[in-house]
Amino acid sequence: MLEELQRRNYNIDTIRGYILAVEQFAQYFHKSPEWMGIDEIGQFQLHLLQEKKLALGRIALRMSALRFLYKKTLKRRDLDFDDLPLRKKPKKLPVVRSPEEVTRLIEAAPNLLYRTLLLLLYATGLRRSEAAHLKVSDIDRSLMLIHVQQGKGSRDRKLPLTQKVLDALCEYWRAAKIKPRVYLFPTRKEPTEQEKPISDKVVWNACH
Repeated sequence: MLEELQRRNYNIDTIRGYILAVEQFAQYFHKSPEWMGIDEIGQFQLHLLQEKKLALGRIALRMSALRFLYKKTLKRRDLDFDDLPLRKKPKKLPVVRSPEEVTRLIEAAPNLLYRTLLLLLYATGLRRSEAAHLKVSDIDRSLMLIHVQQGKGSRDRKLPLTQKVLDALCEYWRAAKIKPRVYLFPTRKEPTEQEKPISDKVVWNACH
């Protein structure tokens, strides 16, 4: 399944979520999904809904993972996922924070890394995995653009870079004891270490 997802160029977050969903499904019944079918899938859906009390969106993700497993990887033609509908979640408008509230939230960050990440996310609309994998070379000061490489849908795009965000990135750069060489937000703690980007979980923690 992992090879099939990679071959179809699914992004790393989707791959991670799909593999985890199948793992949870197998663990719940203590047997390989290869030996299960629509009855077990329905029971698992009820388990997630009634016992785990997961949000409908998270359940839908798990159902999509199982659909991919059975339809694309195992080539099972005997399963009809249309027999397992989820009730639609009521759509509500999001709560919009005032600029003052957003400023207070960003300024409340406990360290410069988190503050820089929050400001970057708010000003650009970057997804957390996109922010985590930004490279130094993606910041174009001459054109005041941020180049997003292979974002959602494996697409490249360009975002405007405001002076405030640029100033924040420069402040973060000056404060770094070990200057980033490749990735804007690396995990490297020693100069001789191999440079890797932070996990998107770090960005999640900053928002949390």
